[in-house]
Amino acid sequence: MEQNLWILLQLLIAAFLGSLLGIERAIAGKTAGLRTFALVSLGSALFIIISKIANESYLGVTVFDPSRVASQIIVGIGFLGAGLIIFKESKVMGLTTAAGLWVSAGIGMAVGFKLYTIAVFATLLTLFIFTVLWIFEIKLKKEIKELDF
Repeated sequence: MEQNLWILLQLLIAAFLGSLLGIERAIAGKTAGLRTFALVSLGSALFIIISKIANESYLGVTVFDPSRVASQIIVGIGFLGAGLIIFKESKVMGLTTAAGLWVSAGIGMAVGFKLYTIAVFATLLTLFIFTVLWIFEIKLKKEIKELDF
């Protein structure tokens, strides 16, 4: 019973951390927002937890490697991210959101492996990149534009 409570807590943490990233994307008016990021992080944690439990259940019976599940999550999120990327008038849009979704999957996997400190730090770092570096990038682009003749 205690193991099940820890698993439920892991899933809650993964969904919460993913939703923090999604809130920023929603505020920025992006296609993938709160629910998408929360679901990707939650799903990643869920798949890692399932693979760890399966590994423990079949230990010695068959060869099972939880890292294979993690690698397939990365591939799957790549397809999801590709759907977010839009080419419009020789301009590429959605790359940052797709990359953020990819990171959200990593955060979920970290929670699934009980690497909470890494998951929280990655969430904070991603929020920093989404917000602070976005402001810096806007200012930098403005400066570059003013230098053009």
